[in-house]
Amino acid sequence: MNIPEDDGERGAGRRSGRPSAGRKSPTRDELRAWRTFTETTDLVKRHIEAELQQASGVSSGDYGVLLALSEQPDHRLRSSPLAEQIGWERSRLSHHLGRMERRALIARERASDDSRGAWVVLTDEGARTFRRASSPHLHSVQRLFVSALTSEQLAALDDAMRALAAHLEEPSTVRQDESTTLRVSTDDTPTD
Repeated sequence: MNIPEDDGERGAGRRSGRPSAGRKSPTRDELRAWRTFTETTDLVKRHIEAELQQASGVSSGDYGVLLALSEQPDHRLRSSPLAEQIGWERSRLSHHLGRMERRALIARERASDDSRGAWVVLTDEGARTFRRASSPHLHSVQRLFVSALTSEQLAALDDAMRALAAHLEEPSTVRQDESTTLRVSTDDTPTD
């Protein structure tokens, strides 16, 4: 991990343990935390996704769609709310739904109130596939993630992730940098 030397502003303007709003770049310790977060998150996701695929033949994308649909009272959602819920762009979701539909995991039904819209519906085969994949998936989550941490660490991690999510939902989080405004889309592709 190649982290630049701190410029001597460590802790400057820090009350309540939060970084100074005027600082333009992270300190060495903050970069270490950032790198640990991103690298460990990627590693955990890769392991869990690989085990899900191996145990059930279901991709993490399939599982996310099946989970979102299974949580709905009538097991159906419109495409836009589904894309938002799983954090995908609508075009990516549309292509993925086509593959899932060919495997009879979901069906698309015309919306009676909108001639252009459709419902994404969990099929019986999709529900069976989801149930079959859930047990090994949850065992992987327990073994690879939960059991590695104490209950105190899990609570602290949950608090930290909720704070981060709330921060990212704030309108002021969209970065204004002299002449450029950068907005981040849900598929990690910067857009103007």
